Amino acid sequence: QVQLVESGGGTVQAGGSLRLSCAASGRTFSSYAMGWFRQAPGKTREFVAAINWRGSTTYYANSVKGRFTISRDNANTVYLQMNSLKPEDTAVYYCNAGADSGSYLPYDYWGQGTQVTVSS
Repeated sequence: QVQLVESGGGTVQAGGSLRLSCAASGRTFSSYAMGWFRQAPGKTREFVAAINWRGSTTYYANSVKGRFTISRDNANTVYLQMNSLKPEDTAVYYCNAGADSGSYLPYDYWGQGTQVTVSS
């Protein structure tokens, strides 16, 4: 079992930056790939970025490639550095634990979400 708690959301102007954190608890955190998803009002939840259990492979949605960077440390935390933010990045961002099978496979482990609002 993995418990996930996100933090770091907020309101920022377009072009600005935010860094999201996801603190995981559970002895098997290091064996999971980790991902970030987001859900904007009236839209379905969508994949944003993921990283494998060793931190050696990353995946990104085309919409954030070159602007967002996912990373993880050895202290049960995964990060999402978001630069050059756009109003269309506004959403609730969720942390997820899953698997790397050549692409990211989310398991049903989700955090409570953190709101990111980008003003124009």
